[in-house]
Amino acid sequence: MQNIQTGKLTNNRAARWGAIFALAIGLAAAPNQAAAAPQDAAQQGSTQQAPTPQASTPQASAQAGDVPVHMVVTVEPRKGGQAPALSPDDVKVFQRNNQDPVTSWVPLQGDRAGLQLFILIDDNSRSVLGLQFSDIAKFILEQPASTAIGVGYMRNGTVFTVQNMTTDHALAAKSLRLPIGPGASTSPYLSLADLMKRWPETSDRREILMLTSGNDPLGGGFSNDPFTNPYLQTAVDHAQEGGFIVYSIYFPSGVGGGGRGRGRGGLRTTLSQTGLDVVSQRTGGQAYYLGFGAPVNIAPYLQDVSERLKHQYGLTFMAKSTNKPRLEPVKVKTETPNTSLITAEEGYVKTGM
Repeated sequence: MQNIQTGKLTNNRAARWGAIFALAIGLAAAPNQAAAAPQDAAQQGSTQQAPTPQASTPQASAQAGDVPVHMVVTVEPRKGGQAPALSPDDVKVFQRNNQDPVTSWVPLQGDRAGLQLFILIDDNSRSVLGLQFSDIAKFILEQPASTAIGVGYMRNGTVFTVQNMTTDHALAAKSLRLPIGPGASTSPYLSLADLMKRWPETSDRREILMLTSGNDPLGGGFSNDPFTNPYLQTAVDHAQEGGFIVYSIYFPSGVGGGGRGRGRGGLRTTLSQTGLDVVSQRTGGQAYYLGFGAPVNIAPYLQDVSERLKHQYGLTFMAKSTNKPRLEPVKVKTETPNTSLITAEEGYVKTGM
């Protein structure tokens, strides 16, 4: 905005001379215009009064070769209260510096409420995680009938599924078991990527809730640095390409997995939690933790996830076609007061060929 204003100030003198020149031309042409037919003058007058389209309208025009991009957006109130209902005119999408036209903005409710939710538990977690199972079971049972739920455990870079996707929520809740403890996991992000690669395509939302420490000695090195972890980046790429949203609840791992005796409460744990933050932020989810220890009660976290799932929209916008499918930075914004739109940081833009 500042650049535009500066440009107007710079061209002030040129604008004044241009106005004087235009006035002189207009006076010279006045006799010819007076001789014009009355109906022509009326037509000219109506043309001059026609409204000019505003460039700031949310729906910019689609161009030839544009391709549709689909994303899930979560609407969240900034200061508590209820999330407002938004119309397509309330939403703007920007791909780099260009505004893209919104072609569809649908609340994911009723017959569009289809959701596949996978609960992914780190098998390297401490056994006290079992104290949280009643809240996890309650969370499962409270989900809408249209939500299919699966349950699995991260182990050795893969996922051991104990319950495939089912709308029988009681069956899914019964599948919960205690983690097997230390030595069961090498990289939570390898397991996350493994789950997404084996997940069948569907028109339903695909979302994941992880319970893990986020510690990855295989990919993060000695410092567990998430910003240099190739397995974390691969998992994020898979999530953004497939439209997965990832939530995580931090829960410490057992002895030998980055928990007690290995820097708990220090830089290593902080970086582990940062890794969970990175994954959730880039995929449009949320990471939950409080301090460095095991949470006393995860029920508030689970309730927040439930609220987010209730206030999601399916967004479709038209993006510039690329030579090959790739991830492109995307920002979804609204001017509705006290409202945030949460989505993945990048959208998967396919080729128009």
